Amino acid sequence: MDNKQDTKAGQIIILNGAPRSGKSSIVEAIQAGFDDPWMNLGVDAYVRHITPPRYRPGIGVRPGGERPDLEPLVPIFYSALYASIAAHSRLGLNVIAEFGHHDAYSKPLGILSDCARQLAGLPVLFVGVHCPIETIMQRRLAEGPERRNDYVSVSADAPVPAPILAWQAQVHQPGIYDLEVDTSVQSPQACAEQMRQLLDRGVPRPTAFERLAVGA
Repeated sequence: MDNKQDTKAGQIIILNGAPRSGKSSIVEAIQAGFDDPWMNLGVDAYVRHITPPRYRPGIGVRPGGERPDLEPLVPIFYSALYASIAAHSRLGLNVIAEFGHHDAYSKPLGILSDCARQLAGLPVLFVGVHCPIETIMQRRLAEGPERRNDYVSVSADAPVPAPILAWQAQVHQPGIYDLEVDTSVQSPQACAEQMRQLLDRGVPRPTAFERLAVGA
């Protein structure tokens, strides 16, 4: 007789937004303020610590088809990471993961729908993290050159670089979310609290990934 009880799946929160939109700060707020372990399995950790240097930026490749040589690997990298997210959840661990999902490669890859299908049957809250480009530029300028060496032209009086404009235009396509937050008017803690309240209420039930999985 098997007395093993079924493990309740851990909650998954996927944050999606442009670089410097405030996703990492929300991750930190959730890990610090929520009960139980929340495992960070997002793009920053995957690119900086897991992806070999010669294949970077990997899943962090920018919109515009800038690295077609990496594109055959990008769906595989995403698939592997989302499989890990699913595995953590099935073992009862909560997961918080931040991404900059887009489909503006040299040709569409349909990665977001594929990722959604990998989490079928698991509890997923998909959150759009918005931030006006003016605030994103202020954050980049405040970082110093060591953090923005890929945007060497960034300065207070320079035009907004094309890659930054591309992120703003592409990262929220198709824009199907369970919740949307704006970090220019909300603190990371306030954003995290919105997510906590939605999950605690359970109404409306998050369905964004279910719709994305069928190509909505």
